[in-house]
Formats: sequence, C-alpha cells, structure tokens
Amino acid sequence: MLNFVRLWRWCIAGLLAIAVMIGSWNMGTTPAWASLEDDRYDGNIFVLYAGNGSLVPTRNTLAESLRQHRPVVLVFYVDDSRDCKEYALVVSRLQETYDRAASFIPIDIDSLALDQEYGLNEPGHYYRGYVPQVVVFDQEGEVRLDAVGQVTYEKVDAVLREVFDLLPRSESAELQRRSFNEFNAELSE
Repeated sequence: MLNFVRLWRWCIAGLLAIAVMIGSWNMGTTPAWASLEDDRYDGNIFVLYAGNGSLVPTRNTLAESLRQHRPVVLVFYVDDSRDCKEYALVVSRLQETYDRAASFIPIDIDSLALDQEYGLNEPGHYYRGYVPQVVVFDQEGEVRLDAVGQVTYEKVDAVLREVFDLLPRSESAELQRRSFNEFNAELSE
C-alpha cells in the first residue's frame, strides 16, 4: 500500500510539472488579433480572407501573359490593409469566373522597388501609389481599366465582358460554377 501511495504522489508531481511547463510556454505566445476589419498583418490575404491560396504565388508573369495575348487582371495590394483584405474577396470571385481565360496577377507592393524604372511589361510600371489598385489588360496588352480603391465586382466584370466580347450582365444569365456536391451527384447516378 505504501508503494502505491508513493507512486501516486510521484505521478501527480510529474503531471503538475508538465502542466506548469505547458502553461509557461503558452504565456510567451500572443494570440492573433488581426481581422478583416483592421490594418494588422496576419498572413496572406488571399489565403486567409478569400479562401483562395492559388493566387499567390502567381502562375504567370505580366510579360508572359502579354506575350501569350492573354487578358490580365493585375491587382496591387498589401497584406496589412483593411481595404485590400476586403478586396481580396472580389478578386477571388473574379478568378472563379474568368480564371481559365485570363491571368490573375496579384502584386504585393512591398515587393516593388519604388525608385526603379519599369518597362511596359513589368507590373511596377502601372502602380500609382495606392492600394488596392486593379489594372485590366485586354488580349492586345491595352489597359482597359485602371482603378484604385474598392472597385466593384460588377465594374471589373463589365470590362472583362467587353474584353471577351460577352453579352452585358443585364442581357445574360449570371455566370455560376456548379457546386462540388451537384457535380458529384451527377457522376454517381
């Protein structure tokens, strides 16, 4: 009986020591306080807020896309901007509709050397000093939209519809992607 009591006390002391170590380790970490409604950094905005990590890193450069005569949606942003966090949702929604036909190139302005001269096929040439900024190029490399701020999905969509020679939104059905479950149900029947 005496050995059992000693073993029990030893186990309790060991568990308390482990609890103290875990507690002291957690005291050194701070929780993430950033959110969609503030200008704090908490990671890549396309992954965190748009649910679309495929945008960063980009698949094509501006020069490659222009050389391929592919329309481009160029978006300048920073990860610690409330406006950019909100705009990431618009960019992701546009990509959902036009990803196969256009290149989406988000550029974190922190990666730009602002004192450098840029050529026409480099994103830095089109940056105007504000975020978010969206620039839409057509197949010929002509700028069709260059706007700063919370440009609506509808405005960018209207420009892309012109670029792709699609009917205006008011004259066509809304472009929608099938949900995964509906697609899966069709295959299983």
